[in-house]
Amino acid sequence: MQKIRNIYRYTEHIFERLTSITTSILGNSITFIIAFCLVIFWWINNFFNNRNIHEIIGDIIFGVTFLTLFIIQKSFNKFSGSLHLKVNELVSSHEPANNSVINAEEKTEKEITELSREYSELAEQIKELIKDKKDE
Repeated sequence: MQKIRNIYRYTEHIFERLTSITTSILGNSITFIIAFCLVIFWWINNFFNNRNIHEIIGDIIFGVTFLTLFIIQKSFNKFSGSLHLKVNELVSSHEPANNSVINAEEKTEKEITELSREYSELAEQIKELIKDKKDE
């Protein structure tokens, strides 16, 4: 059973690294330029074939949708990075804050789930305290 857990952890670690690298690559400006050149090349090659208007419009929509993926990823990376910086600044500037949440974006999914569970338990305790005070 322990061996299966180790394999799972290793697989999870590799997958998280892969998604991190993929996110960085898809959000890179160079990647967008390469994708843009590929789409233009594809459109030029297909434009001179005898095709009907529906196929041409479908190709244009497909190409634009493909390029939009890179634009959205770039925008998300920028937004996510700035949000992480702001949250890290707030946590680090507040003395009673739990510093274990600083750089949470660097943590594994399992670590985030554990932190989330801790905060859910803390929220339940606070709800009970508030309820007890109202009852008094």
